[in-house]
Amino acid sequence: MNTKNKFGKQGWTPELMESQNGKTFLITGTTSGTGYEAAKILLSKGASVVMLNRNPKKSEDTIAAYKNELGNHIDVSYITVDLGKLASVRKAAVEVLKTVSRIDALMLNAAIAQVPKQVITEDGFESQLGTNHYGNFLLQGLLFPLIEKSKGRIVTVGSMGYDMGIKTIKFGDMNWDKDYTGNNAYSQSKLAQIMCIYELQDRLEKAGKTAVKAYACHPGSSRTSLIKTSGSLMLRITFGLMKLSPLTQSAEKGAYPELMCATEENLDQKGFYGPTGRSNWVGPVGAHKLEPHALDKTIAEKLWELSEKETGVKWNL
Repeated sequence: MNTKNKFGKQGWTPELMESQNGKTFLITGTTSGTGYEAAKILLSKGASVVMLNRNPKKSEDTIAAYKNELGNHIDVSYITVDLGKLASVRKAAVEVLKTVSRIDALMLNAAIAQVPKQVITEDGFESQLGTNHYGNFLLQGLLFPLIEKSKGRIVTVGSMGYDMGIKTIKFGDMNWDKDYTGNNAYSQSKLAQIMCIYELQDRLEKAGKTAVKAYACHPGSSRTSLIKTSGSLMLRITFGLMKLSPLTQSAEKGAYPELMCATEENLDQKGFYGPTGRSNWVGPVGAHKLEPHALDKTIAEKLWELSEKETGVKWNL
């Protein structure tokens, strides 16, 4: 059952967002989909945006598109990063810390999904776990000192996929060397992301670092290129048909949850934010139920320790 929406029947929309002049947002995956829309809305509100994308040419094209629509005065730049390669994440973090003076919110929007056959990254991880979880975990950890200095936020864009496959972390076979399916591996990667945000909240509170806020949200069923980019042929066909139905929404609306988590004052960190309509796929944006397995403290602690070990980052907590 959905909780009562504090933003009313229409839910949260960008009309509720105040001016973002003087604020700086780092967003992964802005060359299309929800990341593209989130960055555009923040720029329209006067924010500075640093895009963290894999493809430099697409980043340059995106900047040109923003300036064409919003004007040449906007403050937008990019740093290249491949979240599926830990060396690339470390290099990008060095550049961020060298060139960016503040981070009001780090918005972890980029992901890969439903990879049909097992792919192992250069670091030895199943590709969805390596990109969606370990890459993001390392990036957060390396940028945390600047986020803390800025009294900023970390916003993880999860997925309802956390509840659509395996409902725990498969510590004995995290790469799915046995019985690999794209859905189960994706589900585990998104569950890992979400679990670590709530674990981060607990660690921040214990360390007395409550000036930093951490939020988990998801875009619902939005019309983006995510499945087209990495999903199987059958899945691409299926989602292509779904896009024609009321079970999906625009990429712009899919960006609302992460924008709310990045900018809204007095937002409860314990909430899980996204569309509150049918199956939490579409509808007004607000808080809704998070299934208990995503809040399993024992699993979350074990996952956090493993993630620090695998990425080589030790959070200053």
